[in-house]
Amino acid sequence: MKEVIGLREAFNLANLVRDGLDKLIPYDAHVFPDVIKLDANENPYPFPDEVSRQIGQLAAGDLLSRYPDGEAVELRRDIAAYAGVTPEQVMVGNGSDELILNILLTFGTGGRVLITNPTFSMYKIHSLVAGAKPIPVPRRGDFSVDLPALVCYARQRDSRVIFLCSPNNPTGNASSLEEIESLLQQVNCLVVADQAYLEFGGADCAPLLNRYPNLIILRTFSKAFALAGLRVGYLLAHADVLRQIKKVKQPFNLNAFSQAAARLVLQHTALFQEQIQAILQERQILWQGLQNIEGVTAYPSAANFILFRTNFESKTIHQGLLQQGILIRKLGGPELPGFLRVTVGRPKENELFLQALAKVLQAAGRDSR
Repeated sequence: MKEVIGLREAFNLANLVRDGLDKLIPYDAHVFPDVIKLDANENPYPFPDEVSRQIGQLAAGDLLSRYPDGEAVELRRDIAAYAGVTPEQVMVGNGSDELILNILLTFGTGGRVLITNPTFSMYKIHSLVAGAKPIPVPRRGDFSVDLPALVCYARQRDSRVIFLCSPNNPTGNASSLEEIESLLQQVNCLVVADQAYLEFGGADCAPLLNRYPNLIILRTFSKAFALAGLRVGYLLAHADVLRQIKKVKQPFNLNAFSQAAARLVLQHTALFQEQIQAILQERQILWQGLQNIEGVTAYPSAANFILFRTNFESKTIHQGLLQQGILIRKLGGPELPGFLRVTVGRPKENELFLQALAKVLQAAGRDSR
């Protein structure tokens, strides 16, 4: 006798999606061709020729045909020497994004993650992906961290991780070493100090590492060292913390080419230091130029970008600049109404941006009458 198989219900993908992901909007980095790109906080200068030639030779031999070193032993050794720590305190990743997600998958799932808004949007997104609960702890009006409020939130039940970006993206201000140490002393959470922009300003947290086992420091090669296209990030932490994160880390998370290229960059830091100094000089010129435009308020920055606001909607200014061939970052929303962020470019790029902004503001003023 044949077995009768009942009809199944119509397949419904939504029934399989994990709770908490239904309201998550995927990060979408739009591509705008043929514009002056001042939106992503990249190093605007050409990659040094000497380093480019050596990187071009990396593909020879079996570098690309063999699996990479899953422990990234040589790169971790070089990073440790650069950062003033030991190799046992270093982990590398496919950009800081992977490391943020790994931290949250290890420590955040099911708990509270404190985020000092306004700040880097991926902390919230990765918290939701990891099944954690992101808790905003608003910064003060001057964008400084509200330390008493943060400590109060951290002492509540199931608080696991605090993200503190310094210099902060997108506001540009940095927390002092004293503030960060005070936070570490008062909480039992992990404190993640994201120092992606450290080469441009702010206090180095590495001296605190050996005194505070709850400190994690995030760094990247994407900004000052111009390797955004190869996605090389790293974190510094106590060896016990790293042992736990390794449980969720992909075994070959950073490809061999990126590892080798990052090592070459660390051998030529003097060349990149020249570019960093040029960016810092242009940052001051750009900030002053923004201050000189009527209707613009620019905020001091310790990073390679500047936050500013106008009297108009950020969307209006963003679209107007795009029509002029200039791409910057549109912010806005309840936390940053009317705010935008511009990356420090090369001198001519900054000049063209300032000229275009003045034109767009004049047009917006006429249209609002």
